Amino acid sequence: MNLLRTGLLLAALTALFLTAGWLVGGQGGLLIALLLALGMNAMAYWNGHKMVLRMHGARVVTRMSAPELHGLVEELAGRAGLPVPGVYVIDSDQPNAFATGRDPAHAAVAATTGILRTLPRDELAGVIAHELAHIKNRDTLIMTVAATLAGAIGFIANFAFFFGGSRGNGERGSPFGFLGTLAAMLLAPLAATLVQLAISRTREYAADRSGAEISGNPLGLARALQRIEQAAAGRVMASAERNPASAHLFIVNPLRMGGVDSLFRTHPKTEERVRRLVEMAGGAPPSASSTARPRRARRGSVPQAGGGMDSGPWGR
Repeated sequence: MNLLRTGLLLAALTALFLTAGWLVGGQGGLLIALLLALGMNAMAYWNGHKMVLRMHGARVVTRMSAPELHGLVEELAGRAGLPVPGVYVIDSDQPNAFATGRDPAHAAVAATTGILRTLPRDELAGVIAHELAHIKNRDTLIMTVAATLAGAIGFIANFAFFFGGSRGNGERGSPFGFLGTLAAMLLAPLAATLVQLAISRTREYAADRSGAEISGNPLGLARALQRIEQAAAGRVMASAERNPASAHLFIVNPLRMGGVDSLFRTHPKTEERVRRLVEMAGGAPPSASSTARPRRARRGSVPQAGGGMDSGPWGR
């Protein structure tokens, strides 16, 4: 089923990419877009995860530089029956995390410094387990390829804005002149919407369920989702704002949303995700005492060598 969804999404984005090329450059533009689409698909498959990590300035951490975080990822990966993915940290105050990679053998998990400062260990475990569930379900391939192709469509739209209008009608330019160029420019937000809506919201529900099973603590993940949404309010993630097509990768939408934008949510509502996790736990609501604000670590820090998880940034 995941393979079918991957094929359908790639086909839709590739068709949109080709249409943009045709609108900007006619038959010549269509041919160029076709070659670019083939190249982008191949590049996204082999190197898309590296590109996404670079988009957000993610830096790799090792067992020596971040023993608590690395140890948690190793423990949960073992429970999930997965190879240990690469572990990365993003310098951002917004609490968030994502996974990427074409398969479990070439995967990575990235967490922001904000989430490391905000969540206690049991809640962070739920978040990491959720991301490992995406890897196990092979969701990371389709999400990485989608983000890469959406960025390519945005490039076509920018090209249309700067160069498309200078050509006249005919074979060497847009067959629709200015209207074709204008249509191509509008394809960029359309592509972003397509990516957001094509990545099924049920995929997040499935990752929540699988992640709760991996961590063995549905309420820990439920509390994490509530805390992340509350703490993320008003904290802008600059790298996500610059690369909105990658928003669907994160456990909670990293973009500023409001008004009509809420119609194009990339994630299910947190309230519904929490409700399902509570049901999975037998109907017991998250403990009020568990949602108390954890002790904050030094700004910008990640777990350092020499301390256990309970005495580090996730300690109580």
